[in-house]
Parts: sequence; structure tokens; C-alpha cells
Amino acid sequence: MSFKSLAERQILKAQAEGQMSNLEGEGKPLPAHAPGAYDTAAGMRIMADAGAVPKEIELKKEIDIQRKVVKEAEGTPNWKKEMAKLADLQLRHAVEQEARKRFFT
Repeated sequence: MSFKSLAERQILKAQAEGQMSNLEGEGKPLPAHAPGAYDTAAGMRIMADAGAVPKEIELKKEIDIQRKVVKEAEGTPNWKKEMAKLADLQLRHAVEQEARKRFFT
């Protein structure tokens, strides 16, 4: 069963049970352009509302922090070590992005 048909089934079930009434944003138009696919954006929003952060987002935050560490370490003996950490985080982030893209296609 594809993700799309599973999602459709869950939406129809929620509508039948009346769970789709009085939701935040009900009756408002969708944004003109959302970053990425709507199904991915909706999934990310649901996870964020539930307090679950995808590994991809956690890694992005770690990369931002590590970039600052690398900048501060520039010209010191620790610079190579910090650059290696940054490269590892970037690789892991790319792997997570690719896994998400493959999962949703």
C-alpha cells in the first residue's frame, strides 16, 4: 500500500468520524507556494506539532552550530578536527535527506 493511499484512507476515516471539523485554518486557502511537496510539508508539520523532530532537522541544527565552531577554530590546531566533524554531519544530513526523498517517492 502506498503512502498516498494510506493517507487518503486515514483522511476519509477522520472525516467520517467528524475529526476534521473545527481545525485550525479550516476554510482558509492553502499557501500559494509551500517549500517542497505538500505531503512532505504536512507530514513535517504533524510531526512538529506532536513534538517529534526528524533526524534530518536535528542534523541541520547541529551543522549550523558546527559551522560556528569551525569558524572560531580557524587557524588553530583543532581546525582539522572540527572540519572533519562538520563533514561527517553534512554527510549524515545528506543521507537522511536522500532517505526521506526515496521514502516519499
